[in-house]
Amino acid sequence: MKYIDEYRDKAKIHELSEAISRLSKKEISLMEVCGGHTFAIHKFGLPSLLPATIHLISGPGCPVCVSSQSFLDKAIAFSRLKNSIIVTYGDLIRVPGTRSSLEKEKAKGKDVRIVYSALEALEIAQSNQKKQVIFLGIGFETTAPASAALIIKAKELNLENLYLFSAHKIMPPVMEALVTEGIRIDGFIAPGHVSAITGSGIYTGLSYNHRLGVVISGFEPVDILQSILMLVRQLENAGPKVEIQYKRVVKPAGNSVALKLIRKVFEPADDEWRGLGVIRKSGLKLRREYSAFDAETTISVKVGKSLLPKGCICGEVLKGLKTPSECKLFAKVCTPMSPVGACMVSGEGACGVYFRHNRTND
Repeated sequence: MKYIDEYRDKAKIHELSEAISRLSKKEISLMEVCGGHTFAIHKFGLPSLLPATIHLISGPGCPVCVSSQSFLDKAIAFSRLKNSIIVTYGDLIRVPGTRSSLEKEKAKGKDVRIVYSALEALEIAQSNQKKQVIFLGIGFETTAPASAALIIKAKELNLENLYLFSAHKIMPPVMEALVTEGIRIDGFIAPGHVSAITGSGIYTGLSYNHRLGVVISGFEPVDILQSILMLVRQLENAGPKVEIQYKRVVKPAGNSVALKLIRKVFEPADDEWRGLGVIRKSGLKLRREYSAFDAETTISVKVGKSLLPKGCICGEVLKGLKTPSECKLFAKVCTPMSPVGACMVSGEGACGVYFRHNRTND
């Protein structure tokens, strides 16, 4: 198939749905760990095309959602420093911290700027050399190469006013943590964009050690249903393994240029995930040779105790233990226009997705 319409072809979708229903005999739980998949699954109503034996659960795949409350609170504290400029991707400014948000700080006159590329932070730093420019690096292996390129360029230019506050995370450790915690997961619909960077090998140990099916999926209805069919075939007959459905984008070896950038600038570190706590070697911190650009260790700031919003179950949603509609705040107190928890902010957050596409179907 060459064109996008083919991946939304009604006949092909029903053919895949029927094949899944014929083959699926035992109950299985499949978790998608990409916010793009969560969005597509519910936008296109894919659960309604599956037999009762298959349970789809959403995991910690939204970068904004998994960023910890302490990270947000420290970013807000940075924004209050004299002569500071906070540079961030758009969704993050609306995530509520313990006592404020970057959006509220911006409304009060603090210099918080939204960018679409990490390298825009470089231009801002060059144009404001008397100010501390702090780029908030969030996201998984997909966005980490851009942050790495930013730091490499800043060092080349001898920029002394540009800093990275990293909340970059890597996917395999959190997948491992969910399984180790005892959450019922028989297979993963693995993230397409992350895997385009990393390749498929990062899931091999997870699949082998825990007897889990892993299929790297694209984002269209045919992609996702084909991935589910591949997982059903594994778990019913062939045995669990790692497969790539999204072959038009993902190669087994990944993107060697992007991986080289990540390894040059970052090293693995323990990191805190919203609702999941600190997970060993699940984050990326700057290597020693780039430590002068590390906002966390270079810029001193006072931060109060971080507290999660009362009544918010975002952590349980991120683990796949509860659905958004099980939250007492959902669609009442907590909405996309007035989010209480991080999972309602982003268009890829489970609560935001459920609010827009699944309030009557759950």
